[in-house]
Amino acid sequence: MHIVREYILNPELVFKFRLSEKYFTRSRKQTFSSTLLFMMNFLRKSLSFEIENFVKHIRSFIGNNSFLNFTKSAFVQCRNKIHPEVFKHLSNKLISEFYTDNDASIKLWKGFRLLAVDGSRMSLPNTKELAKEYGRTKNQNKPGNVQARVSVLYDVLNKYVIDGILSPLAIGEKDSAIKHLSFTQKNDLIIYDRGYPSFEIVYEHYERNLDFLIRVKKDFNNIVKKFYRENHKSKIVKLYPGKNTKLSDKPYNKDTYVEIRLVRVELPNGESEILMSSLRHTKKYPHSIFKELYALRWGVETFYDEFKNKLKAEHFSGYSKQCILQDFYAALFVSNVQTLIISDINEKLNENSSTKYEYKVNNNLSYGFLKDRIVTLFFSGTDMDLVMSELTELLKKHIVPIRPNRKFKVNKDKYRNKQKPKVPKNMKDTI
Repeated sequence: MHIVREYILNPELVFKFRLSEKYFTRSRKQTFSSTLLFMMNFLRKSLSFEIENFVKHIRSFIGNNSFLNFTKSAFVQCRNKIHPEVFKHLSNKLISEFYTDNDASIKLWKGFRLLAVDGSRMSLPNTKELAKEYGRTKNQNKPGNVQARVSVLYDVLNKYVIDGILSPLAIGEKDSAIKHLSFTQKNDLIIYDRGYPSFEIVYEHYERNLDFLIRVKKDFNNIVKKFYRENHKSKIVKLYPGKNTKLSDKPYNKDTYVEIRLVRVELPNGESEILMSSLRHTKKYPHSIFKELYALRWGVETFYDEFKNKLKAEHFSGYSKQCILQDFYAALFVSNVQTLIISDINEKLNENSSTKYEYKVNNNLSYGFLKDRIVTLFFSGTDMDLVMSELTELLKKHIVPIRPNRKFKVNKDKYRNKQKPKVPKNMKDTI
């Protein structure tokens, strides 16, 4: 995290992400770095209120009134000069630092970094500009809500967002999934649900020497139908492009094939699900491991719940496409900062513990406690270690037990239909 703070204050960041060479060349009340700090400070309320709170917090921390106030108009002008992907860049710096210097802390599955790709939707402000850019949900009687498609590449064991994409509804999940592969590396195993299987997806993984596990529908193709009908548990088969697949713009033809493994997993309700995988070594990867392996994909579902309901990522601080993207990437960056902070605390909580349950930091409260403190962490001249120590002691006071084998009913249409979820008393808003 020290590297990220130094980089926020580095002029190189200004030169790289300002939208014009003319911007941020003169001394003003609001600098490039202070604008970034303000945008990452959970802007979920009125901008005027957030500005007053931000300035008051900085002044109280540095002990004087030398930090200048600024207006809402000044902030909007400054943010319009900054490329949204600055936060994506900072997040990549943070992730790179974690995976480079923390070999002992990195959680792996049989030597694999275990990733999951999943998509969702985000509701956007109802403006003509955003509707034209991203699209609306279909509605028979009236114009639907303005929404965008979200896709993330997520480390389900270490809980970091490796890559995030916000795109129009017209762009499919498979297209975003292939873009995510640019952020993968050797020894990554990527898990997908049943909305992703295709020859193209599988081919792209083999071309990049990446492993995968994909849930497929029982009628995905004739090979899967036959596998299901003949009641096999595991079988190596050849996968070809679909008969109706357009191949003129592909690097393969109708006779190209890849070898995959099909696995049948029995569910508690008596039904079966079929998984498609590159893990063809039956002795190294026996049939018995696949049910638990696929279940680990649930981590990305948990991420979306926190991203929307706890981090309140759909509460945007502006109405333009640029503001939407700034807020989106800032929220992903803050999510990774939160993960970095609490994962270290969670590891230490259960060292030499003899209690019935293991414990973890209350994630919901952690976002509330991080409000304003994230500014202090990255503000120039502060003692980051001192701030981290104070925040750690605060979070340790608010821990909850980890109860294994808990099950929750999934409402897949909650965000499509915008039904208001029931919020338990211990999950009330903290930001």
